[in-house]
Amino acid sequence: MASRTVIRDLYNVRLRPAEGTATPLTDEEEQRFRAVLFSELGDKIADQGWACFPAYTPEDRRRLVDVADRLTTHWGQQVFVEAEDQCRLRLCLAGYEVLPKTLPARP
Repeated sequence: MASRTVIRDLYNVRLRPAEGTATPLTDEEEQRFRAVLFSELGDKIADQGWACFPAYTPEDRRRLVDVADRLTTHWGQQVFVEAEDQCRLRLCLAGYEVLPKTLPARP
């Protein structure tokens, strides 16, 4: 019995990224994600004056800074971006900034 070789054309096949790496968003996905952030974070900032959101990668941080810029333009009021900790950014209106933490005086 002769073995038959089957050749298949594979369309729309992408290589899987290595473990632990992020896959980049397509342009359409990026636009939709920024629109959702604009809406959701904008609503939260409008309600309480600030909002925090995770920012694990430099791209996450750039995305949040862009959203803050868009909100500033939309509202005509500055939206500030501050690091809450190593993995979160805080977007806030003037008056809701986090004050610098000071160490207690030594005796």
